[in-house]
Amino acid sequence: MKLKRFSARLLATALCLGAFSATTLAATKWDMPTPYGDGVHHTKNVREFAADVSKATNGELKITVHSGASLFKHPEIFRAVRTGQVPIGELFMGLLGNQDPVFKVDNIPFLASDFASAKRLWDASRPYVEKSLAKQGVTLLYAVPWPPQGFYTKKPVSSVADFKGMKMRAYSPTTSRLAVLLGASPTTVQTPEIPQAFSTGIIDAMVTSPTTGVSSQAWDFVKYYTDTQAWIPKNMVVINTRALKRLPEAQRKALLEAASRAEARGWEMARRETAEKTQILREKGMEVSAPTEQFKRELQAIGKEMASEWAREAGAEGQAILKAMQ
Repeated sequence: MKLKRFSARLLATALCLGAFSATTLAATKWDMPTPYGDGVHHTKNVREFAADVSKATNGELKITVHSGASLFKHPEIFRAVRTGQVPIGELFMGLLGNQDPVFKVDNIPFLASDFASAKRLWDASRPYVEKSLAKQGVTLLYAVPWPPQGFYTKKPVSSVADFKGMKMRAYSPTTSRLAVLLGASPTTVQTPEIPQAFSTGIIDAMVTSPTTGVSSQAWDFVKYYTDTQAWIPKNMVVINTRALKRLPEAQRKALLEAASRAEARGWEMARRETAEKTQILREKGMEVSAPTEQFKRELQAIGKEMASEWAREAGAEGQAILKAMQ
């Protein structure tokens, strides 16, 4: 009898181990590169998205987030997803502007400078963004905005003339063009490199969000933040289309539903982030101010010029987006 009971327990243990092993083997594990640090609202949202996916799939799909460009540098992330080196990743949408002008649309100054208009712009441009990504075998999961963009400078600025001769950080084709129109020299610097770029004199000004200003501790290098709220760019989370289609239907559905929740959550996070991070800039001793009327008029004129240039480059699709905004 003892031998029979021992054999039964042994069989039960083996069955449990077998079931555990099968479950472990069945679990899909993905690496997800992201370009920004853990304190940025985009990264916080991505981590919540990954946890949501794991919970919704009972651990059958697990996404490991590699933040701060630790797995791939920011400019490399899209190619890594497109070529299948990783199945999923996050990147700044404007970074793809040289591939297709539709990715530049949310970098045009004063086309959308508050969250309500930024949402209308996203609704109008999203189908074209998805179409462009699909041509490269990539699917959009969701997009989340940054806070509105402002200028960080060592000296106060009251007009475009004050930028002449400055070395200004650029992070996309559109911000490079903006620097030129301001009379500054554009220098491409990714977010993790900002402190070193300022400390070594590679740049002495930048246009970016309060979020990046805080994460890069801009107060160590500049004194003034001019809150122009010039535009509201976005980050995208994208997935290799083949990897998405290989998922079982239930996992794919759970992933897409989690992405929808992440987008809604991310827009609310961006709104809160704007007020919170702007206040931190003040608390750290930076002089935060609205643009002068002259500077605002000059920026609006630059925005119109850039919108016209973009519309010519983007063709019929660009005209359709601008018409929808009007």
